[in-house]
Amino acid sequence: MRILLKQVHRKCDKHGCGHYGASRRVRKHNGLDIEAEKGKPVYIPFNGIVTKLGYTYADDLSFRYVEVTSDKYAVRLFYIDPLVRLGQNVFEGDVAGTVQTLKDRYKGITDHVHVELRKNDKLLNPEKFFLEDKI
Repeated sequence: MRILLKQVHRKCDKHGCGHYGASRRVRKHNGLDIEAEKGKPVYIPFNGIVTKLGYTYADDLSFRYVEVTSDKYAVRLFYIDPLVRLGQNVFEGDVAGTVQTLKDRYKGITDHVHVELRKNDKLLNPEKFFLEDKI
């Protein structure tokens, strides 16, 4: 499954590390951060339907995410400007949106797409599905 042309997880910076399960002080990171450049396309990783277009932060409606659900998985792709509609049938390789920058909100952070993967509503470690060295 692919969401970007180059899929490398975000290394550690002053805001934390991008791997699944990384410490977030009072909780664990429940996704995978894949390094990305602002404006680059983010691809749908599998055939499905757009089941949610959401906002990442209640205090800042400029940051968005797209959720795509198939018969097997649900994936949320955070920090993207959506180019899809709610209820739209999508196919692997379609463009979900473009990468947003986080640098104005978090000084010194590496821009990335945050990926959360679920199966039967249970959170999965997305690394083996999305990292190039794990595929």
